[in-house]
Amino acid sequence: EASMVFVGNTQHTVPYMLKHSDLFCELPDKFYDSAFLDRIHFYIPGWEVDIIRGEMFSSGYGFVVDYLAEILRSLRNHDYSDRYREHFSLSTDISTRDRDGINKTFSGLMKILFPQGEATKEEIEELLRFAVEGRKRVKDQLMRIDSTYGNVHFTYQDSGGQVKPVTTLEEEEYPGYYHKTIAEGEDGKIAEAVQPDSPQSPSEPLASTELVLKEKHLTFQENQKGLSFDTLLGPYLKGATEITVTDPYIRLFYQLRNFMEFLETVVKYKAPDEEVSVHLVTTEDEFKGEQQKDNLEKMKESAGSVGVDFTWEFDGSGTIHARHIVTDHGWKISLDRGLDIFQHYEMNDAFTFANRLQQYRPCKAFEVTFIKHKREAEGE
Repeated sequence: EASMVFVGNTQHTVPYMLKHSDLFCELPDKFYDSAFLDRIHFYIPGWEVDIIRGEMFSSGYGFVVDYLAEILRSLRNHDYSDRYREHFSLSTDISTRDRDGINKTFSGLMKILFPQGEATKEEIEELLRFAVEGRKRVKDQLMRIDSTYGNVHFTYQDSGGQVKPVTTLEEEEYPGYYHKTIAEGEDGKIAEAVQPDSPQSPSEPLASTELVLKEKHLTFQENQKGLSFDTLLGPYLKGATEITVTDPYIRLFYQLRNFMEFLETVVKYKAPDEEVSVHLVTTEDEFKGEQQKDNLEKMKESAGSVGVDFTWEFDGSGTIHARHIVTDHGWKISLDRGLDIFQHYEMNDAFTFANRLQQYRPCKAFEVTFIKHKREAEGE
């Protein structure tokens, strides 16, 4: 009737563990056994969980933990594991033990978030994907530890017959390390082998070695790291002499800072002897309009000293909603969240890497589309 939960810290970063060992490497030797680890239902990616800060605590009434514990204890008599089957079904490739782990996790999440049992199809799917992802993380690490574990396709199918694969976030961020098996050779040294069916990362097109720019659509997950304006937007801004940014939400300080970092990317991708014009179309803040104007004027003055002619205007029609970037050399970049793609970070802490380097900030879920919006006069 009891369950076991292991809570602890890792000494190394996720890519380091994926390259040199596995995500279970911090466990004591007695627990580092594939038969035991296979009985773990879910692996929570603690590195995706933000550090608890003071503003996260409620200032109002709270719920006494004893009452919450009693409620959860009484809910143990209820089984919510079948609540997704009206809309979704797990792949037949998923084993009984994998299926049990997924079902138990899903049931627990339903009891905590929707104890009344009522949830929309979208909410149920989100919990199911999360449950599958956590069990997949366990199984993928077992494949690295013990070669007798075969590859499993963690997918589910909706009522319309559409098959939806599930991947872990670290699988997409570090595909070169994730799909490796660690084995000990005859000489006692650790040997690495890449699995032949390793999928390509959706972030690979962002590599700096890409020479040919293409039209494409990219989707990024919540908490994904390794992203920056330089890698995402920089190659498509290079060579432009006029750039127009339309974003109605460049109002608050953190949004203005995001735009300032966008201007930094423009500067990095232009030649020192070139000048670039950047025009911003946004809306005036209802409460702090004067402060917003002052900050934009400071940007204009600063940008002028590095070869960027920055201008801006407030759209008073109230009709702009789409957020996009248009260049004069043929590209339109449509961002569904605009430049607001990063989660909260301590921007006042000078000793935090996330404050200085965008690639160490977790992202919000967003999509971006690169469109060739006009033909070049020659060659097309």
